[in-house]
This record gives sequence, structure tokens and C-alpha cells, in this order.
Amino acid sequence: MLQRADDTSPNYVDLVRFLIEPFLESPNSLSLDCEKLNANERIWIRLAFGGEEKGRVFGRGGRNIQAIRTVIQAAAQAAGQSVHLDIYDESAEGKSRSEPSNGGRFVARRSPPRPPSRPSKPEPRPRF
Repeated sequence: MLQRADDTSPNYVDLVRFLIEPFLESPNSLSLDCEKLNANERIWIRLAFGGEEKGRVFGRGGRNIQAIRTVIQAAAQAAGQSVHLDIYDESAEGKSRSEPSNGGRFVARRSPPRPPSRPSKPEPRPRF
């Protein structure tokens, strides 16, 4: 799946499609764009899909999307690149890039923070 477009860059579009499509009921709703910056050192991946599929793609607590980010970051690191994944609502297609990104169409850049972990054993209470 990590076919290389040239000698140094994985095929990020195919990789992201491979990782995202199993979560989608209608894979045709997936839209991908990959932009290479700074002589292919920085990769910017934008994706959009139907809003009703957001829950399955993100997963509980953002676990699915974080795992997908981890995989593409590992592929980029192996190729000596850095990668950034942006996820947009389906309505973001057709909007100009000059519009502010906070116009309600931006979904998320990172997974939500995890709650603090609880101690595994409660501390014993003194008995009187």
C-alpha cells in the first residue's frame, strides 16, 4: 500500500484511503487532497466525508483518527518528511481557500485530550 510516487515519498492518498474507507458506509463520500510543500519535506493531507460518518471515523474518544494519524506520521518519518492531516465537513468542498477556516466547516485537528487516569487501587481508609 505504500507505493512510492517517487523514490522518497509514500503514496499518502492511497494510504489514507486504505485506512479511512473501512469506517465509511459510503466510500464514495471520501474526498482527499495531498499537497507537498518545501521540496516534498512537508505533506498536507486534507480529507472530507459525510457528516453522518464522523463518529465512526473518529471513534470513541478520537481513538480511530489518532491511530490513522500515527500510521501516516510513521510513514512520513520513514521517508524523512513531516505530515499534517486536516479533516473537513463535506460542505467544505467548493469553498474557497481564502475564506477563514473557522467558518464552522472545520471539524478537528487533533483528538480530544484524554481524561486524567485514575489510580488503580483506592487508598485504604484508616479504621477507628
